[in-house]
This record gives sequence, C-alpha cells and structure tokens, in this order.
Amino acid sequence: MEIELKENEKIEDLQCGGLRIIQNKKWFCFGMDAVLLTNYCDIKNNSKIADLGTGTGIIPILLSGKRNYSKAYAIEIQEEVADMAERSVALNDLQGKIKILNIDLNDALNYLEPNSFDAVISNPPYKLNNSGIINPLGQKAISRHEIKCTLEDVISTAAALLKQQGRFYMVHRPDRLADIICLLRKYCLEPKHMRFVHPRSAARPNMILIRASKSGNSELKFDPPLYIYDGEGNYTEDVYKIYGKKI
Repeated sequence: MEIELKENEKIEDLQCGGLRIIQNKKWFCFGMDAVLLTNYCDIKNNSKIADLGTGTGIIPILLSGKRNYSKAYAIEIQEEVADMAERSVALNDLQGKIKILNIDLNDALNYLEPNSFDAVISNPPYKLNNSGIINPLGQKAISRHEIKCTLEDVISTAAALLKQQGRFYMVHRPDRLADIICLLRKYCLEPKHMRFVHPRSAARPNMILIRASKSGNSELKFDPPLYIYDGEGNYTEDVYKIYGKKI
C-alpha cells in the first residue's frame, strides 16, 4: 500500500516479518525500551490489548509480528503522532487488528469497555513534569515528561481496563520503582515479575521491565538481569535474540 509521507518522515524496516513503521526524525522516535517491552509481553493468543501512550504505534505493530493477539486499541493524545501511527497501521495492512484512538488517556473509559482487556501495555513518560530540562519540541517533551499524563494516570487506567487476573506490562526507570510499586498496589495491580536492564554488567540498571496482575496473589519474582553491551561494546547474545538476530 502506498502511504503519504510528510515532511521529515521516513519508513523504517522493523526487521520482523516485513513490518515497517513511519518515523519523524525531528520528533521522539521509538527506542530500545519499546523493543524490550514488546519482547517482555507474554501475551496469550486471542487477547484483547490496550497500549497507553502508543506514540507512533511501535508496540502493537511490532507485537503483531510476535504474538497472536485478536485486537489492540492504542491511545495517543498528540494528533500529529496519532496520525503517523494510523498511517503506519495502514502501511502494514493491520487496520482490522489495530485501532488508533486520538484521545486523552484519562478519557479512555469513555471509549473502551472497563474490565474487558486481557492485557494493557505502556511505555509512559519517565520524567516528572518538574524534573530535568524540558525539550522545546512539544512532541519530545510530552513523550519524555509527565505533561499530559502522570504515572498514576497510566496505572489507574490500566487497572480500570483490565479483567480480573489481566496483565499489565510497563517499562520505566529504576529510580521510580518505589512510586511504581505503591501505585500498582493502590489500584490492585500486584507486581509479579521484574527485570532490570543494565547498559553493561558493571553499570547500574537504567531501565526496569514490569509485569503485574490485576488482583493477583502477592509473589514477586525477579528475572535475570539483561545486559545490553558486552565488555567490547557489542550487543550481548540476549539482545541479539530479542532483535531476532544471530551473533
């Protein structure tokens, strides 16, 4: 299918089943965190899923090549970014599988049925609105800082959408872990699995992958740490496996 590209846009090959995505080099492009989160999602067959803050639609598009889910509803508040995600969905002929919703996450329950989703996924803004330097480009700022939604907004919406025992998947920063656990339990999402991601073996973790279960039992397991680079600065074997490549 021929898709219109706008200024500064390009089509990138996701190297997964022929999937492609439209990126804008001047906006916030997806990174490794989205790829790692997608790989961490052990979505069951025929699941109905929601992606909160989908950006360019990377997670539901990439996940369509890895898991056999039935339908994905992807929420994105920024009109220009949602438009780009919708065109990427069409580029991959996934209109029957992925629905892009250009709405505020806090209005999700006006469009989606509560307690009906098998899984909810989110790669939310990591930084508090009053922390760090705010990027002057609005799209990048909204993607990185809690300007349009907070961590609590994401977690409370996920809890409202999920069925009992439904799964919530998220990638975030380790320095927000105390806040994350408190908010998960506040909304009856029990953290079940976590995996710390380190740039290399001697470095502190800079990401954390989390799976929680709605009204799940209290038992938290830690998966083996994931190291991105080896001692020579090359991707580790684990990372190559995630990207579907051989060393």
